[in-house]
Amino acid sequence: MSKKPSNAQRLRDSLEDDIINGRRAPGERLDPEALCRLYNVSRTPVREAIQQLVASGLVTVSPKKGTFVARVGLDRLIEMFEVMAELEGMCGRLAARRITEQELTGLRQAYERCREACESGDSDEYYYENEEFHACIYASSHNAFLADEARSLKQRLKPYRRLQLQVRSRMQSSLNEHGEILAAIEAGDAEKAEQTLRDHVLIQGERFSDFVASVREMERRADVATN
Repeated sequence: MSKKPSNAQRLRDSLEDDIINGRRAPGERLDPEALCRLYNVSRTPVREAIQQLVASGLVTVSPKKGTFVARVGLDRLIEMFEVMAELEGMCGRLAARRITEQELTGLRQAYERCREACESGDSDEYYYENEEFHACIYASSHNAFLADEARSLKQRLKPYRRLQLQVRSRMQSSLNEHGEILAAIEAGDAEKAEQTLRDHVLIQGERFSDFVASVREMERRADVATN
């Protein structure tokens, strides 16, 4: 079983949802005291959640002015996903060659939890289990530097990966792709594992159009909220 999200993680996820769905507009100030009252938590999880949002690029901190919701350009997001796809592909290629039996068991279990979350229609739970599935592949690459780089960029893209899962049928498609990735790694097919993971992360074809539409809608809501 994956660990239950902490108060900081849940607060971060709530703020991510508010930001990517336009309920908190770009330029809006985040008041830590108000967040403590709103979510009935202490300052520590609020501080940790804000730090994680800064790392993801959704929030910026201005000295002596405060913490504000940032605006992330679409072109920049696409570039980041392109790099993420290459990093994930490398992890998959190495994992197919280096994964241990114990790690393979863990990857299979992570896949099964993704399947259960998908069948229940719980996109939030699927999001968490999806993170575990990918984390297993990073670890199985047995390249600590590569894994660190992949985790760092994934952290910045987390809210947008969540946004993708809200598109109709994307959760089932993601699960199907997980099955292909798992099969390639089980078979020790490094080339197939690399390609399937790259395609899984890369925003292309219809997914690109859906993603652009989702981000544009997010921006539209943000503009409405600020005007």
